[in-house]
Amino acid sequence: MIEINLIPDVKQELIKAQHVRSAVISATILIGLASVAVVTLLAIYAFGVQTVRGALADDAIKKGSAQLASVADLSKTLTIQNQLTKIASIHDSTKIDSRLFDVLQAIIPPIPNNVQISTFRIDSSTNQITIDGQAVNSYAAVEVFKKTIEAAQVSYSDGKNTQTIALATNVSTSNTSYGEDASGVKVLRFTISFNYAPELLSPLSQNVKVTIANQGNATDSYLGVPKSIFVDRAKDLGGK
Repeated sequence: MIEINLIPDVKQELIKAQHVRSAVISATILIGLASVAVVTLLAIYAFGVQTVRGALADDAIKKGSAQLASVADLSKTLTIQNQLTKIASIHDSTKIDSRLFDVLQAIIPPIPNNVQISTFRIDSSTNQITIDGQAVNSYAAVEVFKKTIEAAQVSYSDGKNTQTIALATNVSTSNTSYGEDASGVKVLRFTISFNYAPELLSPLSQNVKVTIANQGNATDSYLGVPKSIFVDRAKDLGGK
């Protein structure tokens, strides 16, 4: 079979060029339509969704601002500068409750007048300590415990001088009754409360120590405290 090409080479090149041009134009149109669609979507998001979200955010801000504005002394509460000025005073008013362990170590009498504590409550607003406890040695142990608290002293330094003050005032006992402990031993249950010196837990007090005084109390009940608890201070080896 014999084929004769009657189309010149120039004509073939022209046809190919037309096909390429058509493909390019079609691709350009498709890209243009896609770009228009993207721009349209962005415009809808920017001018539609964002506008709605902005309106909702503005409404929430207005409601929140109105709620905050109704709070009394808001500027004193939320101002950063005001908070910074309060840091020092807050630190100075923070009580050092860990010193209460030193208090317990000092005021618990030795055997046979030792007591066991079931509840220890502290009211910082009134500087009051309330202790619920029990004692095997009955009323004698409770009386010794009370007198030990009354004889306790707090020594501390204010940064310049060392001072000594009474640990407790208004010491009182109440709710005394007999009961049995977990092992079946008869004990006297009691509640003792007293007002402690504010200097005891103050962060401004340094080198705080709780000691028991042994001078200036000659009442009959005080004489019931074992003498082994109280001794005169040892003399300095240097003769001072």
